[in-house]
Amino acid sequence: MQDFLFYLNLGWEHIISLDALDHQLFVLALIAVYSYSDWKKILILITAFTIGHSVTLALSILDVFRVPSAWVEFLIPLTIVLTSLDNILMKNKKQILMRANYYLALIFGLIHGMGFANTARVMIAKSQGIAIPLLGFNIGLELGQIVIVLAILILLFILLKIFKVNKKDWILFVSSGVFALALKMTLERIPF
Repeated sequence: MQDFLFYLNLGWEHIISLDALDHQLFVLALIAVYSYSDWKKILILITAFTIGHSVTLALSILDVFRVPSAWVEFLIPLTIVLTSLDNILMKNKKQILMRANYYLALIFGLIHGMGFANTARVMIAKSQGIAIPLLGFNIGLELGQIVIVLAILILLFILLKIFKVNKKDWILFVSSGVFALALKMTLERIPF
């Protein structure tokens, strides 16, 4: 149980800490097109991200493949750039965008999972099974994402209901801001 709690906390920190800006920006870009009434869709969406994340993490820990960390650090913000750009370009096609986001979450989750793989590979001893660490880490990650999503949805509710912000303006503002930050991170991390 102690190992499980250790990895649960690690997963939580992986998404909640100040060093996790890339993951937080990805979640923000991913859910920017949804409303607080879409909470079930959002839960499925972030779970798809966690599934993609955990598949790649497991394959990396098992040493099925390795991707140089410089490329992973470049690809992670690139996924954020593409997700936010998709929001901007498809802002008038919300239903298509929302369906596409499930695939983006799963596929880009695969890339984000590689971001923790090198650290996890070192932390999980050869004699230790990977089931408990992966389960704990991914539950912690999922709980952290839920907290981030709740904070975003509360902010969205306040902006839309109290301050009467237009939903399309919200999507454009958030997606443009995330795009700019992620593009800067991507350009700083070009691996060649």
